[in-house]
Amino acid sequence: MASGFFAILDDIAALMDDVAMTSKLATKKTAGILGDDLAVNAEKATGFLASREIPVLWAITKGSFINKLIILPVVFVLNWLYPPAIKAALIIGGVYLAYEGVEKIIEYFFHRAKKSQEVIEESKLEEDDENSEKAKVSSAIKTDFILSLEIVIIALGTAMEKQHDLITQVISVSIVAIIATIGVYGIVALIVRMDDAGFYLMRKSDNKGFMSSFGETLIKALPLVIKGLAVLGTIALILVSGGIFIHNIEYIHHLIPHSIPSTIAEFGVGISFGLVAVFLMTGFKKMKGLVKK
Repeated sequence: MASGFFAILDDIAALMDDVAMTSKLATKKTAGILGDDLAVNAEKATGFLASREIPVLWAITKGSFINKLIILPVVFVLNWLYPPAIKAALIIGGVYLAYEGVEKIIEYFFHRAKKSQEVIEESKLEEDDENSEKAKVSSAIKTDFILSLEIVIIALGTAMEKQHDLITQVISVSIVAIIATIGVYGIVALIVRMDDAGFYLMRKSDNKGFMSSFGETLIKALPLVIKGLAVLGTIALILVSGGIFIHNIEYIHHLIPHSIPSTIAEFGVGISFGLVAVFLMTGFKKMKGLVKK
């Protein structure tokens, strides 16, 4: 009886050891995507009233958890029934990311006047407008879904490479998914509250000494960090999409010369697909407008 109990404990210990090792390897492989995920979602989670930042971020975080609750079982079932479906879903997601990234670049360079007018008009509205807030949260959750899908698939691929059983795969991939959500949005929460931390330090130090200067630096740095994240978020969208196409479309993978650095290749491919997607979507919108008239 006792030997059977210890045998079960030994099996559990072996399982946990496999899970820990696989989760560690999968986290390393997805580290780059987690960095992209941080940049993209930090940019999307900013730009709200201070009183709404944490509620909005919490709404996006809950959406991210729901995304993973949907993605995890679907990915495992699809991988069991029809593995090519996962690749197809990943490529479709890549097109969405490329479109969103290139659209931002086009708006910045060619529609800045129009964008400025929209910002002026928006500023005349209530800053905590419910519809605007919901739209931004919805956009952030959609982007998170695509990035989460890639994270889960890469983590699953790592577990399968080690030829682990299904239980080990499920636990390992789930751990990576949880780390991705808590880690990314935890850091985003720290970023969006930088100014509050700065004001707190200034009050505690009576606006004197190093702590007061550090607090002032945090306050001044926040707008720069947000602007920087907006740029990094756009670049991240294009890089992630480009990586999806290169690694999942064999023709493109062989088309790219090995002499070209992977980052440049991913950016170029992402831009190319994004331009095509924007062109097609613009044409579709125009045709839709003509039909309505």
